[in-house]
Amino acid sequence: MNWITNYVRPRINSIFSRREMPENLWSKCDECGTMLFHRELSENLNVCTNCGHHMAITPRARFKALFDGGIFTEIDVPTPTADPLHFRDQKKYPDRMRAAQKSTGEKEAMLVATGEMGRTPIVAAAQDFSFMGGSMGMYVGNAIIAAAEQAVKLKRPLILFSAAGGARMQEGILSLMQMPRTTVAVQMLKEAGLPYIVVLTHPTTGGVTASYAMLGDVHIAEPNALICFAGPRVIEQTIREKLPEGFQRAEYLLDHGMLDRVTPRTGMRDELITITRMLMGEPPAVRGDLPAPDPDAETAQPDEAGEQASEKTGKE
Repeated sequence: MNWITNYVRPRINSIFSRREMPENLWSKCDECGTMLFHRELSENLNVCTNCGHHMAITPRARFKALFDGGIFTEIDVPTPTADPLHFRDQKKYPDRMRAAQKSTGEKEAMLVATGEMGRTPIVAAAQDFSFMGGSMGMYVGNAIIAAAEQAVKLKRPLILFSAAGGARMQEGILSLMQMPRTTVAVQMLKEAGLPYIVVLTHPTTGGVTASYAMLGDVHIAEPNALICFAGPRVIEQTIREKLPEGFQRAEYLLDHGMLDRVTPRTGMRDELITITRMLMGEPPAVRGDLPAPDPDAETAQPDEAGEQASEKTGKE
């Protein structure tokens, strides 16, 4: 036995070797600067536990918290023509697409799925701001149309989570044409008598705000979300005046009648269940994962109990 190889060298390596620690165990809140443990932050749906600041969340993580048991089925979206304008700025458009797909792990900027939310069947669509700013291109238009068609086919309400910087400049006029296309898709829902609920998240701007994001039957926003067409900096430079405090934020729009609710992300699921069932003419959801009680059984219980008591008294 070589004691230098078997004992001394491992001992030296254990003393001087550096242990690799994951770099993503902690996240810093952009608002208050608090360091948040990644598991605690994930369980709170990327909402700061100290100040309540709402950080970005991916569509998959949102759907996992929204649908019962985190179970949902993705809806196939028709793939449009790649790089129809052969657009190039500092990079080619296909190169930007590949980079966004690699960094996010998603095919495009919108995810569409079906499932149950509080035992209520729904169709949901969510934009991913981390994918090229959630920009509205032909794929996003196709996704909203696919979601509306599926909702009409299954007779389910459509819930859409918006998060976008506007239209995708690499697709030019083709991206702007998604505004009337998605408006027609929303009209399909209205003609079918199905609810269309929009949840506006930070940020929702540009052509998205000017089209499907503000055509819902009910508009809900997350706290302090920026919702606008042109941003406050652009408006200030144009009119050369200082804007009011909190201008174009969710709470400001709620006070001025542009929104119906401002709801924290942690309470959004319960809010959506209540509103959806109300609009669909269904009874309130039963808390917990138990089936709704049978009204006939409930009315029969007192009589059965009285019969049992009388039988017992007669025996005695």
